[in-house]
Amino acid sequence: MSNYIVGDIQGCFDELQQLLQQADFNPKHDTIWFAGDLVARGPKSLETLRYVKSLGQSAKVILGNHDLHLLAVSLGIHKVKKKDQTAPILVANDKDELLNWLRHQPLLAEHPEFVMCHAGISPQWDLAQARSAAKEVETILKSDQWTWLIENMYDNQPDYWQPTLSGIERYRYTINAFTRMRFCFSDGRLDMACKLPPSEVKDNTLLPWFQLAERIPLEKTVLFGHWAALEGYEGKDVIGLDTGCVWGGSLTMLRWEDKQFFVQQAIQN
Repeated sequence: MSNYIVGDIQGCFDELQQLLQQADFNPKHDTIWFAGDLVARGPKSLETLRYVKSLGQSAKVILGNHDLHLLAVSLGIHKVKKKDQTAPILVANDKDELLNWLRHQPLLAEHPEFVMCHAGISPQWDLAQARSAAKEVETILKSDQWTWLIENMYDNQPDYWQPTLSGIERYRYTINAFTRMRFCFSDGRLDMACKLPPSEVKDNTLLPWFQLAERIPLEKTVLFGHWAALEGYEGKDVIGLDTGCVWGGSLTMLRWEDKQFFVQQAIQN
């Protein structure tokens, strides 16, 4: 029994299949953890959703920003963008089943030795607070209030966590931290503008969220995706797995037990 953790698929279904063959993944006794953004810019988002859903209990999935955006598009809050290549999902005969399954996925998934989220964990949170914040949003997503949440999640404020945050401001901060965060200011505020590799950032007030000196240490390794410009990252207690397959890079997967990485280069169509 092995645990495999894979970075952003973004509809790169063919690369996923080749990666799983390379690692000899067997859903009968292995578990695969998907670090969010199953859908978007790649050519086979529909096939990806169907496949991951078909894995049942063998798959652990968390929501990424593109997954949440797909839910918004399905509600008519935003129009589908051609570059997202998600239109086939919205006309599929199993659309409702797939989208209902998607909104029931969590923001945070946990293993005895690691946690997985899409973008990261707020540097102001300990693990107990991260669990609690995730659960609050997940509960609403699974309820009849989910459309209200999706309609009101698009904003960059508040950018600083305070336990007194309430209502949509509290939920929005949680969604942004788990699904959109990359850099933070030195005081812990989230920056939602910069998407560069850290080596190219000239503003010395910005740091990757996992490098803030005041970040509360967690008891487990954090596995995340979202940040293709990192081209993969290994730190003391964080591992970034998005290596930009959809941008012509590669799809990367980690086998947790022996820390072996499997890499599949993007297939040029």
